[in-house]
Amino acid sequence: MTEPESTAPVIAVFASDKGPGDPERASIMSQTGTYFAKRGARIVCLAENGIIPVPLITAARAAGGHVQIIADTSIVLPPALSGVTMDVLSMREERLERLAQLAQAYVALPGSLASASALFGTWAAARLQGRTPPVVMLNRHKAYEVIRGYAADVLSPGLVGYDRAVQFADTIEDLWARLSRLISETR
Repeated sequence: MTEPESTAPVIAVFASDKGPGDPERASIMSQTGTYFAKRGARIVCLAENGIIPVPLITAARAAGGHVQIIADTSIVLPPALSGVTMDVLSMREERLERLAQLAQAYVALPGSLASASALFGTWAAARLQGRTPPVVMLNRHKAYEVIRGYAADVLSPGLVGYDRAVQFADTIEDLWARLSRLISETR
């Protein structure tokens, strides 16, 4: 059962299945899309430079979820994604600002450096808007172990409440539990 749209959390999911890295990324995206949609989350994601998180989007939609894409001008949706809401913005800064405006929280799935860069660009855009949405990273196969160390060593002294701003999860279920708690704390 999904929540009514007005109370459904809007979560920006940063994911990519392109480039070197975990061969399970497409499967992780599918599992995440299904899990989030079944719990009423609305997903917003970035598509740029020809990279679209198709497994995330198709799984969320198949589970009855709502997905919105923020895209650059290079993106042409495949027929399987017809009907998905897509906002096309030519400038990267505009795309990241739009993601920052829409989402209550951010999720980083194991992916490419491009998806990690987009996550941090969006988080910085939100900070410029006076917001600090929580970030939860799926640390599957220690994908974000370096960032976990950075958060403990660098963010902790300079960001009040960093432990509520940046968290790490080892499973999709844990990811959702952390997100749910952090979003409810900010409402």
